[in-house]
Amino acid sequence: MGVYNRYIFRGYEIGKSGLVIQPSLTASYKGFSASFWGNIDTNQRSTKTAAFDAESEEFKKGWNETDLTLSYTYAINKLSLTGGYIYYGTKYATETEELFGTIALDIISKPTFSVYRDITNYKGTYLNLSFAHSFPVRKGITLDLGASFGYFIGESNYWKTYERSTAGYTGSKYKGFHDGMVKAGLTIPVTKAFTVQPMVQCWFPLSGDAGKEYRSNADIYDSYNPNGPVKSNFVYGVGLTYSF
Repeated sequence: MGVYNRYIFRGYEIGKSGLVIQPSLTASYKGFSASFWGNIDTNQRSTKTAAFDAESEEFKKGWNETDLTLSYTYAINKLSLTGGYIYYGTKYATETEELFGTIALDIISKPTFSVYRDITNYKGTYLNLSFAHSFPVRKGITLDLGASFGYFIGESNYWKTYERSTAGYTGSKYKGFHDGMVKAGLTIPVTKAFTVQPMVQCWFPLSGDAGKEYRSNADIYDSYNPNGPVKSNFVYGVGLTYSF
């Protein structure tokens, strides 16, 4: 379970004004894995990406996302290959599904390349390259550093970009370098089964198009990307993990 100041997904701002509580549960057996993940926002606010009903949802606490993941991992020495399926049960947007594949190397910096393909309502492909490394500090405590970089290719008409000439989403489909993230944290073992992980993340757009917005009125901005802009954001909080 994690408790954080906001919820950012692939650079998109989902929760921004209240604490988010993110419970999760994973079961694994001989390479197979099934996991559940949820998001509870203590003060739901609409963003360019997430739309909440002004009367019944906004400024209120709500469980607004439930994700289910099924995967299989095959390891060959230091190489791991993972394939799987994700169902995104989102209340702030239309639910959707993805297929994904990941290649990871168990060497210094743990380079990992992942491909996610939406197969339902937001058809497109998201590519992500990430790195992570942990340094021992003392008595089992580690300093954990990481970074990731995303590239997106929109394929359905949903991803048509904003054009000032038409004042609408009639442009070419969105694609390009999308989101970047760097993070630092600690893993603190309390017992053999229970760990505490305080962390901080910095998110930022990887290109001008990813963060581009057009001012249409005094207080209204239209994002170039129909799913909303990638903004510079800090996420901080703590994760709690119990293994059994």
